[in-house]
Amino acid sequence: MPPFSTVFVFSLLILLSRVTKSDQTEKVERAILPFNDVIAAKESEALLSFYNKVPHTKALNWNKLESPCSWKGVSCDPSNTTVIQLLLPGVGLSGEIPPNTIGNLSNLLVLSLRHNGLSGYIPLDFQDLFLSELFLDDNRFTGGLENINADDLEKFNVSVNAFECFVPSKLSKFLNTSFLENKNLCVGTLSECRNNMSSTCRELSYKLEPVPIKSKKTLTVGIFVGLGLPLLVIFCCLRKKICQKSKQPPNPSLEAHHTAVSKKCGDGNDSFDCDELLRSSVEVLGKGSVGTSYKRVLEEKTVVLKRLEDVDVSETEFKSQMEVLRKMRNENLVPLLDYYCCSNDEKWLVYDYIPAGSLSAHLHGSTVFSRTRLDWDHRMRIALGAAKGVAYLHLGNVIHGNIKSSNVFLQGTKDATVSDYGLHTLSGWWSSPNHWMITGYWAPEVLKTRSFSLKSDVYSFGVLLLELLTGENPNHASAGEVHIDFPMWVLSVVHEEPKVDSFDVELRRDPHVEEMFHMLRIAKDCVSIAPDQRPQMQEVVSMIEEINRVQTEDWLRQSEGDDDIHLD
Repeated sequence: MPPFSTVFVFSLLILLSRVTKSDQTEKVERAILPFNDVIAAKESEALLSFYNKVPHTKALNWNKLESPCSWKGVSCDPSNTTVIQLLLPGVGLSGEIPPNTIGNLSNLLVLSLRHNGLSGYIPLDFQDLFLSELFLDDNRFTGGLENINADDLEKFNVSVNAFECFVPSKLSKFLNTSFLENKNLCVGTLSECRNNMSSTCRELSYKLEPVPIKSKKTLTVGIFVGLGLPLLVIFCCLRKKICQKSKQPPNPSLEAHHTAVSKKCGDGNDSFDCDELLRSSVEVLGKGSVGTSYKRVLEEKTVVLKRLEDVDVSETEFKSQMEVLRKMRNENLVPLLDYYCCSNDEKWLVYDYIPAGSLSAHLHGSTVFSRTRLDWDHRMRIALGAAKGVAYLHLGNVIHGNIKSSNVFLQGTKDATVSDYGLHTLSGWWSSPNHWMITGYWAPEVLKTRSFSLKSDVYSFGVLLLELLTGENPNHASAGEVHIDFPMWVLSVVHEEPKVDSFDVELRRDPHVEEMFHMLRIAKDCVSIAPDQRPQMQEVVSMIEEINRVQTEDWLRQSEGDDDIHLD
């Protein structure tokens, strides 16, 4: 047994080491959470818990050695004492939102989790949030909407999910467009919905919003209302006559006083009622880089409604830009019929519906169209029509900004029209998680600067010509999904001598191979790396027209020869 003094010294050393370790641990914890004295520990822990428990494919780089106020997507109040905004759109979030995470951000005002893959129910502790803006659209959420606190909500969207049952009365103040594409969610009045919903949903509706029990007091009120009903009917009839008489084009000086809901921005000849347009009986056509398109069948015509997402320009600027686009009328442009500001964050465009579908659908197939055999003559005429449409825009100094085969529509059997022009300035859509879908068409300078120009349009059109010639899809290729690396292939076109094998299989046996090589040379000029070396779109039109002229002359000579042989 060691002497007592040795044991005492050894024990003292252990004790001192523990004290030192405790001090060091405390220093480390202070270093890890230097913001605890500023931001409530509950909020910082809630954010870290959300970060650790919810998978995300894009790096958020939340560094626990830094204040949460500096983290990506997190905004605090001016004094950095509490979190007031959490904006994480399109960062690849998946799975369920755990309890005691976002629900513990008690001073949160704005929450955006749109364009992710989140699923499951909305947590119960969301009832404790007093949000002014909530965006959960384009996810995979299920269940009901009863856990959303709508007391202070001003902007709201849960479209494109799998929510069920009914829209609580507290959320009925929002337009139907806030709930689109939730297959099992009834958006009508609660009394209407109860007749069609499942027994589980019906029980929930009665639990959350029970039918009031009649009493003597309500009976008295009912009698009073009954006595006053005739007067009310007379008043409504008079009011209806007055309203009908006053249905005239809005006075521009009074536009600022229109209500946010059902508000018409434009004053074009093709006028529609906003509420009528946005009823739920629409067909989803597809989701693109700037928004979602819907097919709407009206009494007199069929139109396409395009709902713009994340518009970050003022209403005045939006109206100014839309007026320019609405005046663009050309046989090779899909006309913008009208535009609407149905609420502060609801912007809608109305276009003609083109039943023949897009060039992309015919070249590559889609959920609606199967791949169509397009011969060389058809492809050349499509190229000419699209070139004329873009050239017309450029004459008015309008940049298309989003040239791709899904924005070129087949008009009849021998022509093409261009759509979605001039929308690139309305929002930062290129920073969305789906921006890779169109980068196969982008010029090198656009990839670097995100700045579009007339010359970058020419580059995109050159890629479109290559798509027509090769049958390859720049969108898929740029995402590394199929076939070739399209951007690298474009570079090889510029620097190497192309071969017949480069063309689409359906074109390799066509007798007009020489004309195809002419078109390939035009495409090569368009995709020049240096913008100043690219031709203007009007020059492109002239060059394609020359190919068409030569081909027509060859066809006529061949026809005359056939006639001579027949006469002999």
